[in-house]
Amino acid sequence: MKKLIFATHNKNKVNEVKAVFSAYDVLSLADIDYHHDIPETENTFVGNALLKARHVFEIFRTPVFADDSGLEVTALGGAPGVYSARYAGENKNHAKNNNKLLEALEKTTNREAQFKTIIAYVDGANEHTFEGVIKGKIAHHISGSGGFGYDPIFIPEGYDMTFGELPNAVKLQLSHRSRAIAKLCEYLNSKT
Repeated sequence: MKKLIFATHNKNKVNEVKAVFSAYDVLSLADIDYHHDIPETENTFVGNALLKARHVFEIFRTPVFADDSGLEVTALGGAPGVYSARYAGENKNHAKNNNKLLEALEKTTNREAQFKTIIAYVDGANEHTFEGVIKGKIAHHISGSGGFGYDPIFIPEGYDMTFGELPNAVKLQLSHRSRAIAKLCEYLNSKT
């Protein structure tokens, strides 16, 4: 089985990817004993995903993909966007991020939002990006203990429960990351 590095330390993301990606042996940064943080210094999802993928490829010379994901809320002009993980501070606290977002929306009726993922793939000869988006809205309160990040306050389009309440199998079918990963898989399959 071919090896493919997923440039992340996030175990939740690794589990999501491994659930939909069976053709390759997907290795996280922990699996390859790389424990450094890769600064996300770009101001777009595409820029950050490419930065991380290029960085890891330069060190390991193995095909690699990286993602940058976030929540974009219409009433907040697309915020928190690329700052989703650090919305309430540098310590990346999910509960604080969710509470800050709910407070920011207290006085608005527009709850439209979308999750977006950009996957960047780098193998030395090729660089490609793949986008996955799921539209929905922000709930009025935290609901459900499943998932991670903003999942307990995001209600995907066509549903009346948050990602935190929906069964994991349903979330995996719908998620922005799954949609981007499916495009990456399609691309890799076309190369073989």
